[in-house]
Amino acid sequence: MAAAETDREVPSALCSEFLNFSAKDTAAKWLQAIDLPKEVYQHLARYVPKIYCLGPNLNPQSEDLLAQLLLQAPLEWYLCGEEPSLGLAKLEQSNQPSQLCGHVFKVGEPTYSCRECAADPTCVLCMQCFLGSVHKEHRYRMTTSGGGGFCDCGDTEAWKKGPYCQKHEPNISDSSQEDPLANLSADMIARTYNIFSIILKYAVDMLTWDKEDELPQGLEPPERGDTYYCMLFNDEVHTYEQVIYTLQKAVNCTQKEAVSFATTVDRDGRKSVRYGDFQFCEQAKSVIVRNTSRQTKPLRVQVMHSSVVAHQCFALKALNWLGQIIRYSDALRRILCQVGLQKGPEGENSSLVDTLMLCDSKMWKGARNIYHQLFMSSLLMDLKYKKQFAIQFAKNYERLQSDYVKDDHDREFSITDLSVQIFTVPSLARMLITEENLMTTIIRTFLDHLRHRDLQGRFQFERYTAQQAFKFRRVQSLIGDLKYVLISCPTEWTDKLREKFLEGLDAFLELLKCMQGMDPVVRQVGQHIEMEPEWEAAFTLQMKLTHIISMMQEWCASDERVLIEAYKKCLTALTHCHSGFTDGEQPITLSMCGHSVDTIRYCVSQEKVSIHLPVSRLLAGLHVLLSKTEVAYRFPEQLPLSELSPPMLIEHPLRCLVLCAQVHAGMWRRNGFSLVNQIYYYHNVKCRVEMFDKDLMMLQAGASMMDPNHFLMIVLSRFELFHIFSSADCRKRYNRENANKDVVQQNSTLIEEMLHLIIMVVGERFAPGIGQVENCDELKREIVHQLCIRPMAHSELVKALPENENKETGMERVIDSVALFKKPGVTGRGLYELRPECAKQFNLYFHHYSRADQSKAEEAQRKLKRQNGEDSALPPPVLPPFCQLFASLVNILQCDVLLGMLGAVLQWAVEPSGGHWSESMLQRVLHLIGMALLEEQQQLESNSEDNEVTFNFTLKISRPGEAPSNTPSILALLETLQNAPHLEVHKDMIRWILKMVVSIKTMRERTAAAPSPEGAGHCQEQTVRDKDKAERKRKAEMARLRREKIMAQMSEMQRHFINENKELFQQSLEELDASTSASQEHSPSSWDSALVCVGPRRWRAGGSERRQVVTCILCQEEQEIRPDGRAMVLAAFVQRSTVMSKNRRRPPHNPESYDPLFMHPDLSFGTHTGSCGHIMHSHCWQRYFEAVQAKEQRRQQRLRVHTSYDVENGEFLCPLCECLSNTVIPLLPLTKTSCSSEQPGLSLWLNTTSQQIKALHSAQRKAKPTNAAATSEILTVEEYPPPEGFRLDHMPLNPYSSSIKEMLTTFGTATYKVGLKVHPNEQDPRVPIMCWGSCAYTIQSIERLLVDEEKPLFGSLPCRQDDCLRSLARFGSACWSVSSLSTVQSHFVRLLSALVPDPQVENSPCIVDVDMFHLLVSLVLSYPALHCQDSSGLSVDAAQLHLLHLVTVAHVVQILLSSVPVELTMEQESGEVEREEEESVGLLYNTLKTHLGSLREVSSGWHLWRCVKTGILPFLRGAALFFHHLNGVPAPPELQALGAGEWEALCAYLCLPSNLLQLYYNHKEVLEPLLQWWCSHPVVHQCLQTPKTLISYPRESNRLIELPEDYSALINQASSFTCPKSGGDKSRAPTLCLVCGTMLCSQSYCCQTELEGEDVGACTAHTFACGAGVGIFLRVRESQVLFLAGKTKGCFYAPPYLDDYGETDQGLRRGNPLHLCRERYRKIQKLWRQHSITEEIGHAQEANQTLVGIDWQHL
Repeated sequence: MAAAETDREVPSALCSEFLNFSAKDTAAKWLQAIDLPKEVYQHLARYVPKIYCLGPNLNPQSEDLLAQLLLQAPLEWYLCGEEPSLGLAKLEQSNQPSQLCGHVFKVGEPTYSCRECAADPTCVLCMQCFLGSVHKEHRYRMTTSGGGGFCDCGDTEAWKKGPYCQKHEPNISDSSQEDPLANLSADMIARTYNIFSIILKYAVDMLTWDKEDELPQGLEPPERGDTYYCMLFNDEVHTYEQVIYTLQKAVNCTQKEAVSFATTVDRDGRKSVRYGDFQFCEQAKSVIVRNTSRQTKPLRVQVMHSSVVAHQCFALKALNWLGQIIRYSDALRRILCQVGLQKGPEGENSSLVDTLMLCDSKMWKGARNIYHQLFMSSLLMDLKYKKQFAIQFAKNYERLQSDYVKDDHDREFSITDLSVQIFTVPSLARMLITEENLMTTIIRTFLDHLRHRDLQGRFQFERYTAQQAFKFRRVQSLIGDLKYVLISCPTEWTDKLREKFLEGLDAFLELLKCMQGMDPVVRQVGQHIEMEPEWEAAFTLQMKLTHIISMMQEWCASDERVLIEAYKKCLTALTHCHSGFTDGEQPITLSMCGHSVDTIRYCVSQEKVSIHLPVSRLLAGLHVLLSKTEVAYRFPEQLPLSELSPPMLIEHPLRCLVLCAQVHAGMWRRNGFSLVNQIYYYHNVKCRVEMFDKDLMMLQAGASMMDPNHFLMIVLSRFELFHIFSSADCRKRYNRENANKDVVQQNSTLIEEMLHLIIMVVGERFAPGIGQVENCDELKREIVHQLCIRPMAHSELVKALPENENKETGMERVIDSVALFKKPGVTGRGLYELRPECAKQFNLYFHHYSRADQSKAEEAQRKLKRQNGEDSALPPPVLPPFCQLFASLVNILQCDVLLGMLGAVLQWAVEPSGGHWSESMLQRVLHLIGMALLEEQQQLESNSEDNEVTFNFTLKISRPGEAPSNTPSILALLETLQNAPHLEVHKDMIRWILKMVVSIKTMRERTAAAPSPEGAGHCQEQTVRDKDKAERKRKAEMARLRREKIMAQMSEMQRHFINENKELFQQSLEELDASTSASQEHSPSSWDSALVCVGPRRWRAGGSERRQVVTCILCQEEQEIRPDGRAMVLAAFVQRSTVMSKNRRRPPHNPESYDPLFMHPDLSFGTHTGSCGHIMHSHCWQRYFEAVQAKEQRRQQRLRVHTSYDVENGEFLCPLCECLSNTVIPLLPLTKTSCSSEQPGLSLWLNTTSQQIKALHSAQRKAKPTNAAATSEILTVEEYPPPEGFRLDHMPLNPYSSSIKEMLTTFGTATYKVGLKVHPNEQDPRVPIMCWGSCAYTIQSIERLLVDEEKPLFGSLPCRQDDCLRSLARFGSACWSVSSLSTVQSHFVRLLSALVPDPQVENSPCIVDVDMFHLLVSLVLSYPALHCQDSSGLSVDAAQLHLLHLVTVAHVVQILLSSVPVELTMEQESGEVEREEEESVGLLYNTLKTHLGSLREVSSGWHLWRCVKTGILPFLRGAALFFHHLNGVPAPPELQALGAGEWEALCAYLCLPSNLLQLYYNHKEVLEPLLQWWCSHPVVHQCLQTPKTLISYPRESNRLIELPEDYSALINQASSFTCPKSGGDKSRAPTLCLVCGTMLCSQSYCCQTELEGEDVGACTAHTFACGAGVGIFLRVRESQVLFLAGKTKGCFYAPPYLDDYGETDQGLRRGNPLHLCRERYRKIQKLWRQHSITEEIGHAQEANQTLVGIDWQHL
């Protein structure tokens, strides 16, 4: 209450002061002042506390208004020296618009980057600039902004081309070099300078002020009261829930208020939660601190004096004001920059800008945001001062980063986040490197923060506390800054830049040295490791540094001198790391095959080994660059290549590769998952470029400088395989001593891995610098090998390729040369398939294949070869030649050690008795032999005349072993293996090798000097070819025999089965005969030309056709459907629907009192019934449902999760197809009807019926107890005797068995419960009405669906819908038998009274307000209740026909009243046929016009007839479906196809004349008075006065809303959408309703509403208003479609937007431009029109259990 009073008092006290205040005079006074700062401060001291912070509820509107008048106006007057609006306008005119856009992004706004032109990924455009730029034709990337960056349009350094959009294009004439201050008078400059320096200083002082109870000098208020605020500050530690709970306790507010407090604190960084005297606030503070300090540090709370808070509020306002003022002119902006960067009295780092930056982490979120914005719009927009600011930023860099590491706010709220705006500008970055030594500063700062080292000085990430982990995450932002600095590689180097870069490189090498060998592992033997060691931190660091290391190499490569220096430095660093290399490791000498080498004894399986070797890997990268840039050949004297010790270089990388091999061999199982994960990442695409790939390069570099035999011996030794291959009789088998089976298995794997390594060392030549290739060749090869596994989508390929620092893989440049794109269908995604001509590049031992990939690729390629009819060998591909520096690597293939190894493996394969031999080992050996042969062939082909080819592999493999052992040659072994029966798979490969050997020998002989006869070679080739043919023939023959044998077996089994089950087959054959003969007799065309479905002449089913036998899906018994038999039921799902609604704004009715008898034509709510078509016995279903209920109760006690169905609401899943259902419909037989030939005409029938109705009325009245007041009336009503044969006392027999009656009640009650949203009550008189309504609504929706999909009326529905409609219609005609007879009769009476006047029924509806199809269905289905008491021989059929005629005429009138548009089309000449229709419709229209003067004049009969015909067609089609299912009459063939004769066929089928108006004119004497009565209804006149409310026929089908072609239009629309509840705040998850187009603020506290006593989110609430509980939404920022049904059901669905590669981008992670795919949108629309959304959700939730746990109601 106090608050309200103070609010009222304040204005009166201030009013006089405010009214007398003149900004102009104040400004004039200031102009005279000697001490201006003092004057301004006095003014502020006096007014600020009077305007701001006057009570608990801040009132921003009036505060802003007063601040504008009393505080800002004098400043502006002073600044301009005249009326501010004039002065500022002048400034704006003389100002030249900036070429920089500088638009600051809001959260969620779309940003665009061009993949072709942007200097780096941080260069973005806002939507306006993007649409006006050249980049929209390029490959661009679209993302949503996190807020805070700005648009780079106009910044020439940000774009390689097209830096300006049309709006920011600079004028050529304008000489923008001139100083912007030139346009201002000196006087103005001085004034501006004064005022800016005072205000900026004031704001900075106030925002960095840390005393809570006093103010800076000169600002003390004249009088100070005892008023304080308890101010709560934001932190990132406590959750929303904790804060809300604490506030409720501390300042006892409601939950809603607490939520609003918490939201504001989160948004602005602070909020006052209490206002009052010091004690009062202090008490709240202590509660908050006490409550939040249990687990973590407490929330920050301060008790602040109101005047301090007031000045801080105005300080923010002042900064905003400065930001607005400088927009008027560049000159003002420049002056502000000068003021901000001017050094203060304390000298270095004392300018106002520095002060703000250095106090950044002490300020609250709102203050930070505002001054960051000011920096962006001032310092960063002025190129001259941007440079000065950058220098200050770099000078303070270390302190800012340290503050940030300690600060708990996220990076986006820290001043350090501005680094992205500064460091990414290449010229600034270079300047800061050379002048401020920025690179070194960043790396040193980084190293300072990671203090944990082991004894060798390596990083140690073990035993990491949460605090340190947090700090480690923070420190990673430094790596990001380093990346920005390096992102654009220099083209021109200066000496200073070289010096500083190399200095930075030194610091970087220090960092890498701390990583070299970190996290070492030792193999666990015996017992499993107890604690999984921490490995993630080291890998996180490695991943973050990957791009930096690559960029460092790029920088080095761009300048020869830098490269040479860097190489030397790196080598020194590596030598330093290895200085402790040999201690404790004894030297040993290995000898084998006549060679020996000195090395050290080292076992990976026993000693420490580390996977982190960044120094070695950097050196490897630089070594390859020496070769690529040819520095190695041009300046060999400057390089220390001769001093290199190759064994030292390869040692650690080799250990790493051996570790991987041993892990594959299962030797490190006991080291747990941490090691498995490390190995996984080592090979993973994110890390491999700077890990695995570089290790391989280092081995290649080392091997190229060593004797190949020595290299291989060291490799064997490290793989711990040396003893196997070095023993003299290794070929004989080394393990006669029958080694442990595990060891044998491990050794096999190790041998395979080692052979694979050799293949890679010799065969991986696709890195530029190792092989003579370009960058794109390497990429092509990657893509080819990915596509050899299987065709892949674009996104999969991108994931499989390494990204560079710009997040690019470069794939788009080359993909089309190696792959073909296949577009997707309505589901799935577009796929790239390998071009067939690229398959020959396939290398089975491609170094980036994982084992799984390799086996998939092998299988796919063999299959492909078989399909093309080639042999299935997968020979190695032809390789590019090596560069000079690596040329000696090919000699590995022909060195003695390798030949010895190959021979040994082949020898083991010849006699495979023992266990150390495996097929994959042999496969690798064959691959190596193939590689060597291809190498030799290439050398021979490319050889010029005079050179001798030194590579002579064929010679060496033809030579048998030395004397004592006389081992056979490799070639001989291969020939032996060619016929070995156990090597079927490898035969083709061996044959390919032997062919190659022959052709190479031929080539050698050709080139040899002696012209030897060529016959020999040719003939040899011939024999090989013949052998080949014979072999193929033999294989084909075997395969044929095998096939025949299998076929014989199968037919034998089949015969056996038929004999055993003879009677079964016999029976089915007889039935088949019977049915075919029956169908011939009864085919309608043979005995009755016209099929009629209603009326006395309708087609009647014979006994055999009426019989229907079905099978229960639960017990598999067959059952005939009989009225007195056991009930059979269909699983069904009833739901409320608004799919056909023409009026979504109609408020939902009150379920208790609503009367659903007449459906309004706008169909605003309907009840739809669908079924999956599966049939059960009713008792089987009841048993099943009870079991489901019991299971659900048990489950609820165990765990509280939703299932996809809600048992309490009667839901269950169909036992067969798991389709969601909530009730069952009983199946009923056709009712027998007798038909006498004489049936009364319309007038007679109406007469009889009205007499029956009168009799009913009087009988009802008698039954009611009369009271005195009513007796007088009764006397006037004479008694109506019932007409003859109509017996009111006759209670008809119920024809149905008890189980069927029970099911009739079940379905009726379910429809009533769902349709009206009420509790079930089977006695309620509305039950039958709801069932009839559901029948009509379902038929209407199916009829619309058939029209929309352009399908014929009959024959195109799936049988489940046919069954459902049949059951619905027959159920409707039977449901009177379980309701009270008099209720249904009274329904019939009221229904008929809408068409035929009945004095006893008051307020019958007007003809325009009734949906005629619902009326027809309800009349026909309720009539049996009247008819069952009539024994006069009247048939139901005649009644159905008369009711149809009556409703049809009424509908024609309804159409003429509501749906005749203004004539637009020219009248077309119609044939004789339609003449009479046109005349008669014209007559009828004129009759109506005489009754109702307000109808429009329509001259053309043709026009009217066309309106009637199109308007009534849906009604007639619906009626045909209804009577077809109700009476079981087959459909005429004309209606089973789309064609021209539909109208005539329909009318004939419905027993109507094709000129509908004959109905009226043939019974004119009866219908004329009715027509008059219809037109006299008062509502008709009102409706015609306001034609907007009328529904016009035919009703258009509803569509989902139109979506824009380009997705960015949607994002833009969503970014400007603000949350409707929290005043102008951006919505975090804007969500679009696809049914009505409303944008909602989803998934947030602010927009929750209460629905049926539960808090629900905006989307859920909207579904109940718009879609009767079912909703289809598009979550714009996620690019996801959301289906909701009810409160607990929902699922995500693929959006209809695809990128150019045919893929959706859920979550907008990839950022490719998205475009609308109409087919997919139509598919969603079809789901909606079919009422299948709930079913779709059910299936999704069953398939994916995680969907069940989501709280859908909060979305």
